[in-house]
Amino acid sequence: MSDAVKELREKLFYEKKNGLLKADEATLDSMQKYCEGYKAYLDAAKTEREAVATAIDLAEKKGFVPFVIGKQYNAGDKVYFNNRGKTVAFAVIGKELSDKGINITAAHVDSPRLDLKPNPLYEELELALFKTHYYGGIKKYQWTALPLALHGVFAKKDGSIVEVNIGEDDADPKFVINDLLPHLAREQNKRTLSEGIRGEELNVLIGSMPFKSDEGSELVKLNILKILNEKYGVTEEDFLSAELELVPAAKACDIGFDRSLIGAYGQDDRVCAYPALTAILEVEAPEKTAIAILTDKEEIGSMGNTGLQSDFLPHVVHDICVMQGCDETVALRNSKCLSADVNAGTDPTFQDVMERRNASFLNYGVVVTKYTGGGGKGSTSDASAEYVAEVRAMLDKAGIIWQTGELGKVDAGGGGTVAMYVANLGVDVIDLGVPVLSMHAPYETTSKLDVYMCYRAMYEFMK
Repeated sequence: MSDAVKELREKLFYEKKNGLLKADEATLDSMQKYCEGYKAYLDAAKTEREAVATAIDLAEKKGFVPFVIGKQYNAGDKVYFNNRGKTVAFAVIGKELSDKGINITAAHVDSPRLDLKPNPLYEELELALFKTHYYGGIKKYQWTALPLALHGVFAKKDGSIVEVNIGEDDADPKFVINDLLPHLAREQNKRTLSEGIRGEELNVLIGSMPFKSDEGSELVKLNILKILNEKYGVTEEDFLSAELELVPAAKACDIGFDRSLIGAYGQDDRVCAYPALTAILEVEAPEKTAIAILTDKEEIGSMGNTGLQSDFLPHVVHDICVMQGCDETVALRNSKCLSADVNAGTDPTFQDVMERRNASFLNYGVVVTKYTGGGGKGSTSDASAEYVAEVRAMLDKAGIIWQTGELGKVDAGGGGTVAMYVANLGVDVIDLGVPVLSMHAPYETTSKLDVYMCYRAMYEFMK
């Protein structure tokens, strides 16, 4: 190839390149240090409640305080809005009035899991089990024969809240959903993959020791309730007002001989929530007010009063604008948003669901996704060309390694993010996040470089 042709190709072609080949040693060192904090966050925040509580704790150490209606705040002040302990918004007040626009990042902190049913505890064949109702899109067979931990709260009639976290310490007991042995699974093996384990078969083994008595039935169940009563002061009726979740008990860890990857539960979407959080914690006195919102219920459609279809984000903007004497409608129309959500990384074993020219790859940097949805762009926000160009310019100017990607082939499936709900408020929005392997599985894989570049992009956007 002549020099002239090579020069012309470099000028005109768009070619994705492995970011690890472009990053210098200082960047790689910062990447490793940053991801140690990320892994610690994953272990501390396996539920939406824990993710919000951990985020608030980190923010308060950086000077963030609860927003007080009627109080005057100035440029550089750091505040947060706590919505029922499941959604939180952090804001750094800008030098300009908010009707000039706000820079918003929006990530979700709920992940696919198994929720306990309202009346979960039963005994069968002198074994005690929990009935579950899966939350979000899962492959049910992946949740069997796997050590599980129980997280959540009991809300008692007297108004007290009892927190539960069993299975994370090495000395804790674990829980498990048992599967049928292959020797007797002839009929089970005839089922489709999605029906290999059915929803009502996701029953969690929690004990086998009967209460020491020769009288009565369900003595194993009675003994479990005795243990729970002694430890938490609850009865079986208290399960009716509990929010208890079963999640994988495994810890976040490095993957690979070269330690370039991270394996953990819940990386969709805490792999974007943590960069959004840590980015706004570093923002000092931005020109425009910056908001990072960590929201709930995305995996089931962003419904409810803690999901992003609620009025929580508009109320946050409203409260800030009232404090500044601004119009929140004008503020939203002038605002920009990065919808911080993951994309599907291309797996070498399952490449056939991807269209390679428009797929995302691990180690190629943070992914800019113009639209998600399914089929003919159903249930999505399609970012404008102008806003895509603006984001491109920002990333390139800051030297951030990034790529573009779609969520698989057009007719292969699809999925959505919170982008469309933010767009409905009149905000310019685009998805930007990290590519993930084994998305929605009990253990997902990401690239450390992509995680770090996501943080850098969030910071550049909000600062």
